[in-house]
Amino acid sequence: MSNFRADHVGSLLRTPAVKENRLKWKKGEISAEELRAIEDAGIAETVKHLEATGMKAITDGEFRRDYFHLDFLKELAGVSVTGGIEANPNAKAAEDGFTPPVLSVTGKLKHVKDIQVADFNYLKTVVSQTPKVSIPSPTMIHFRGGRKSIDINSYPDMDEFFADLAAAYREEIAHLYDAGLRYLQLDDTNLAYLCDPKMRAAAQARGEDPNELPRTYAALINSVIDNRPADLTVGIHLCRGNYRSTWFAEGGYEPVAEILFNSINVDRYLLEYDDERSGDFAPLRFVPNNKKVVLGIISSKKRELENIDDLCKRIDEAAQYAPLENLCVSPQCGFSSTHHGNDMSHDDQWRKLDLTVNTALKVWGEA
Repeated sequence: MSNFRADHVGSLLRTPAVKENRLKWKKGEISAEELRAIEDAGIAETVKHLEATGMKAITDGEFRRDYFHLDFLKELAGVSVTGGIEANPNAKAAEDGFTPPVLSVTGKLKHVKDIQVADFNYLKTVVSQTPKVSIPSPTMIHFRGGRKSIDINSYPDMDEFFADLAAAYREEIAHLYDAGLRYLQLDDTNLAYLCDPKMRAAAQARGEDPNELPRTYAALINSVIDNRPADLTVGIHLCRGNYRSTWFAEGGYEPVAEILFNSINVDRYLLEYDDERSGDFAPLRFVPNNKKVVLGIISSKKRELENIDDLCKRIDEAAQYAPLENLCVSPQCGFSSTHHGNDMSHDDQWRKLDLTVNTALKVWGEA
């Protein structure tokens, strides 16, 4: 199993060329092929920089996506993307007044084409370390809209919905594995949102039971990953929102901890822990000995650089609840979960990633 002491969540700030030319492509000024060549160059350059930090798990920075989740999910047959979400009181409005769109299920779910395989095939040609792919957790199609966002004619029975969703994911992951992928990450905001009393109340208002949803989601994720090959490491990342350095939810992991750590059969948990919104480390007492916890104690939202001694102290605090040898370190989230990026410069980003690796070296003597 891949065991990296220093990890990162996935998305990185786009290079100016990628950002600028993606906009040109949207306006029809350049072709998809021209954009892809520019993205290839940006990824190759960024990967080199990432490996130079000493990081061993390497993503393509999600340079080919607008959103960490939508670009993947909309490629499944049966998924439609429409409208915007209710304004988040913590969010900064986009310059064009645009709010992130929402997903709904309007037909039978099916994997009709490879989604990440071509991107992975390019990534593996430019890395010398382990190439990692992050994809949205399958729960992302269900949580925000619940039953109401799933076409009743396509899915009168929710068991069939979950079965088709899991089958579509299994197919994509099998094709990624066949292409050589050995480290997969599922990005899941929903299990973290279920730590927030307001989010739990909203789920209840949609007719969902917030105490049952973690069990439902555990069963869904397990039905995707349980028969994976022994050499495929799977991590899950929990986040409370990361749109342009803002957030959507708060609350410690206690409401979901027992199910999260014992009923979801992943190898690694990448947990947001950069400020008081994520609560204390006590929920880590539920983590079984065969799993790793990656402590996201370095902020990808704020420019200020953390103090390495303070980070080491926080890792010591976490080690009161889970053995030090089962802990790792990372930034709390990606640096650009949406194409807009977070409120920091490229230099800030690289300083944070250098700090992540240096903290791992100081605590464990390895990255």
